[in-house]
Amino acid sequence: MRIETLLQGLTIEWPESLPKDTEITGVVYDSRKVVPGCLFLCLKGAQVDGHRFAAQAAEAGAAVILAEHPVDCPAPVVVVPDTRYALAVVSAAWFGHPAKEMKVIGITGTKGKTTSSFMIRSILEAAGHKTGLIGTIGSVIGDQVTATANTTPESFEVQRIFREMVDAGCEYCVIEASSIGLKAHRVSGFTFDIGLFTNFSPDHIGGDEHADMEEYRQCKSMLFRQCRTGVINIDDPSWQGIVEGHTCQLKTYGFSQEAQLRAENDHLISRPGYLGVEFDVRGELEFSVDVDIPGKFNAYNALGAIAVCHQLGIPVEAMKRGLDTVKVKGRVEPVPVPGDFTLLIDYAHNAVSMESILETLREYHPARLICLFGAGGNRPKIRRYEMGEVSGRMADLSVITADNSRFEDVLDILADIKTGLAKTDGKFIEIPDRREAIRWCLENARSGDIVVLAGKGHEDYQEIKGVKYPFDERVVIQEILNEKNA
Repeated sequence: MRIETLLQGLTIEWPESLPKDTEITGVVYDSRKVVPGCLFLCLKGAQVDGHRFAAQAAEAGAAVILAEHPVDCPAPVVVVPDTRYALAVVSAAWFGHPAKEMKVIGITGTKGKTTSSFMIRSILEAAGHKTGLIGTIGSVIGDQVTATANTTPESFEVQRIFREMVDAGCEYCVIEASSIGLKAHRVSGFTFDIGLFTNFSPDHIGGDEHADMEEYRQCKSMLFRQCRTGVINIDDPSWQGIVEGHTCQLKTYGFSQEAQLRAENDHLISRPGYLGVEFDVRGELEFSVDVDIPGKFNAYNALGAIAVCHQLGIPVEAMKRGLDTVKVKGRVEPVPVPGDFTLLIDYAHNAVSMESILETLREYHPARLICLFGAGGNRPKIRRYEMGEVSGRMADLSVITADNSRFEDVLDILADIKTGLAKTDGKFIEIPDRREAIRWCLENARSGDIVVLAGKGHEDYQEIKGVKYPFDERVVIQEILNEKNA
C-alpha cells in the first residue's frame, strides 16, 4: 500500500526525502517484528519508549518511521503529535476501513460491559444478523473465540479483527471500549454507530491506569465524541459528566420517568436451571421481557441492550427472544444438569466479585447456596483470606479446591483460605482436586440448591507448576455426568 494512502487521515508535514508513492509492506510497532519496507511507529509505553528503537528498525529495513519527535535514523521520519492515534488511523487504512462495512457498537462503563455486549449480540443474532464481539472474553466470530491481550486490544488488532469479521459476513460488531482503550486511542480511526454508557464508579485509579476519577471520567466521555448516537443510563448520577462535550445524538434509558426508554415492575424469576429477571419496557417501546441472567442490576444491562437495538431498528420479538436465551460465558452461566438444582459457572476470583455474585444469588432464596472456589497461586495471600471470609459468611456451604495454583502447593493455598473461613461460622469441605470437587457438588446437590463454581469462568485451563492443562468446567461437568450414566 502507498504511504500516501496510509497517512491520508493524518495532518503532517511531508518529508522531502519520502516519495508519496513509496510502497509499504507492513505496519509494525514492535521493533522485533520489523520487515523490509514496513512502516514503523514509535509508541511510548509505560516501561519502554519505542523511539529508542527507531534507528534499529531503520537498519532492519523499515522504509518509514512515524515518531512524536525527530529521531536520528537513516529512514525518512514523519512526525505526528501522538503515535498511538496515528497507529489507529494507519491501521484502519491498512485494513481497508472495515468499520465502514458494518455497524459498530461501543460500550463503556465501569460495570456491565461484557454482559451488555453479549445481550446486544444475542438480540442481533436472534434477528438474523451475524454479529462479532470484542471484549473481556476475547474476539468472537460465530462459534470461534480467540483470546486477546486486553479487553480492548491495540488499535492494529482491533482493525485486523474488524476485517476478519467483515470477511466472515458480520453485519455488526459489539466492542467493549474500556477507559484505558479509549485513553490509548485503541478505538480511534473510525466512528462508532452507537455508543452505550452503562454506569460509573471508582475503578482503575492509580499506577499506569488513571491519575484520578476526573481523568477516568474524561476518558470514558471520549466515546461520545466518536459516535453517531449515544445511549445513556440517566439513572447514573455521573451521566451528565460522561456526555460533557458530546458531538452525538443522545438517547436515554433507565427506571427514571425522564428516560425515553424505561423499565418498570422488575422482579426476579426462578426455576431449576433458570435464574433471571423480568420487567416491563415503557416509553418509546411497550412490552415485557424475561432475561436469562440473574440479578436486578441486569435489568439495567438488558434495558441498555434494548435501547441500542431499538436505534438499530431491531424488532421487539427479536429483543425478547435474544434476552430470554442470552448466555455470557463464565458470567453466572447456567449449565444444564439433571435434578432440581441450579448449577452456575462464574469468573468471580476475588472477594469483591465473590460477594457480589453470592449476594445476587441469595436474593433467589435457594434451599442452600453452595460456593465452590479456590485461589490463584503466586498472588497476595490477603485475597485468599478475604475470599474465605466472604464465602464463609454468605454461602451455606463452601467447597474449597484448586484454581490456578501456579508454582504454589494447592494445600498451602487452601490453608490460607481456611484462615479466612475461620473468622466465620460457615461450613466447608476441602477437596484439593477441582474435578473431584465438582463431582462432589453434582452428587450432593439437593432440590432447590444453587451451586456456583467460582473462579474459572471463561477460562479453559488450569495452570500448575508453569504448565497450562486443559480444564473447561463445561467439559468436565459433561464428562462426570457421562461417567455417572455409564
